Amino acid sequence: MSKRDLYEILGLQKNAGEDEIKKAYRRLAMKYHPDRNAGDKAAEAERQFKEVKEAYEILSNPQKRAAYDQFGHAGVDTSVGGGRPGAGGFSGGGASFSDIFGDVFGDIFGANGRRGGPNRGADLRYNLELSLEEAVAGTTVKIRVPSYSKCGTCNGSGAKPGTSPKTCPTCAGLGQVRMQQGFFSVQQTCPRCHGRGQVIEEACSTCHGQGRVQEQKTLSVKVPPGVDTGDRIRLAGEGEAGEAGGPAGDLYVQVAVKEHPIFTREDAHLFCEVPISFGTAALGGELHVPTLDGRLLLKIPAGTQTGKIFRMRGKGVKPVRGNVPGDLLCKVVVETPVNLTSEQRELLRKLDESCKGGGSQHSPQSEGWMDKVKGFFEKMGL
Repeated sequence: MSKRDLYEILGLQKNAGEDEIKKAYRRLAMKYHPDRNAGDKAAEAERQFKEVKEAYEILSNPQKRAAYDQFGHAGVDTSVGGGRPGAGGFSGGGASFSDIFGDVFGDIFGANGRRGGPNRGADLRYNLELSLEEAVAGTTVKIRVPSYSKCGTCNGSGAKPGTSPKTCPTCAGLGQVRMQQGFFSVQQTCPRCHGRGQVIEEACSTCHGQGRVQEQKTLSVKVPPGVDTGDRIRLAGEGEAGEAGGPAGDLYVQVAVKEHPIFTREDAHLFCEVPISFGTAALGGELHVPTLDGRLLLKIPAGTQTGKIFRMRGKGVKPVRGNVPGDLLCKVVVETPVNLTSEQRELLRKLDESCKGGGSQHSPQSEGWMDKVKGFFEKMGL
């Protein structure tokens, strides 16, 4: 049986944002969770819950989502609804209701997991501007990023050298405490250790117990050939260091390609306008046009009209997720002469009169248009 589309499972369009994906997952996971479906509906609800959870795990991950968008299910090597362990799937149906809160609401309650421990550092974004030439050919750039890094004095523990964090006596290292309110039992972040599961009795004098310090770091970013505006490059572990020795977040380099004086890019194709003289358009001729890897000779046939597009195959861009380069499309624009001398104006008048005498032989579009206008006026009684 063919696998269902992941966006269809979550009821989303393919351009859905991260917040929309999270909201859809929260709603559907709560609807189909086994703890809320018993009896005859349990088996079907469990199957749908697995589909929803696996779809969310893929679409909420930028790299997995990009692979899925490009190659479908083959790009993520997963089995939606199959529950295959080790392949990004969800195995077993005994997930507790807290699984949903750990995945969806962890950032709200200040905990990145269901157990106590250091929190993961924040992800960072860096906006990188590239020229069209750099984006097409690929390059390596150095960037300076303000960030938090692991404290070298305490090695990220936050504790004074020679000491170490202690297990929190309030939550016994779980990072969360349970409060009984009548029939219901509510779990919340430990107010003493703030979800870390540990407390620091003697803080490091350098980082004041945070386990991290602010600094500027220089990174080398390898930009693959063919990137375009909107593409993101992920540098794993180069985001902010987590507090108290927690793992670092990731750095996402957001690409923006600067406007080019000659070319305009659309996906894999390049476009440019080529001005030609009235004489060249009428009589034909040759001229050199630029490409990103040299010059090419463009032949203009006699009688070329303004707006005519000439295609140079393979002279566009080889996209980052493709093997076939696009084309260069050259649109010729016939330039009307300006600042004419008296002699030039007289010559043009003679040429215009001569062309009008030939009728449609010299100006087929003009003659055809005039015939249509004449018919329109007659129809309207004008």
